Amino acid sequence: MMMRRVAPPASEDDSSGSGVPGWLEALLGTRFFLACAAHPGSPRNECNMFCIDCRATPAAFCYYCRSHRHAAHRVIQIRRSSYHDVVRVTEVEDVLDIAGVQTYVINSARVLFLNERPQPRGAGAAAGKAAASPYNCEICGRALLDPFRFCSLGCKLVDTKTHGHGHGATVVGNVDGGSEAETETEAGGSKNGARPQGRRRKGTPHRAPFGS
Repeated sequence: MMMRRVAPPASEDDSSGSGVPGWLEALLGTRFFLACAAHPGSPRNECNMFCIDCRATPAAFCYYCRSHRHAAHRVIQIRRSSYHDVVRVTEVEDVLDIAGVQTYVINSARVLFLNERPQPRGAGAAAGKAAASPYNCEICGRALLDPFRFCSLGCKLVDTKTHGHGHGATVVGNVDGGSEAETETEAGGSKNGARPQGRRRKGTPHRAPFGS
């Protein structure tokens, strides 16, 4: 069984200037895709929504709960890829600094994994690509497809809480590209991937804080 690395707890709003919003740890620790207890007989009752504006109980809720209780709130929808939780880049890039986190393209949308995943093992294609990859997550060691620093938001959170916000400010790779994945399975190779090393961006980059 894989042991998930847990960062030190944060405060409700912002962890003492570290730039980490309190809701992020709640998001990463929430179990999604269970049937909603309030709408057991409804067709769209899987709990795959998370509100970043309030402390909903339970934290994961369904489509109908969103309509009734969170209509005016900022809500993130969680999706699944290879049995792991992902979130679309477009839903979090305005409230989190996601620089340095490996992105993938699934069903034409760029996504990030919420938490670290087991390293592929065996003799399959995924295991072969992992063994050949020169890039690894700085926290869990998982092989990456492109020159990013972290495999997931969870691993970036561990680094931020351990070393402080702004650690490793020069980030190889960027959120403008991501590795292509076919439907629900990761595939090798990059499409509009991370910026090659040695190529400079014009002007002075401005990094957003990890939280908002």
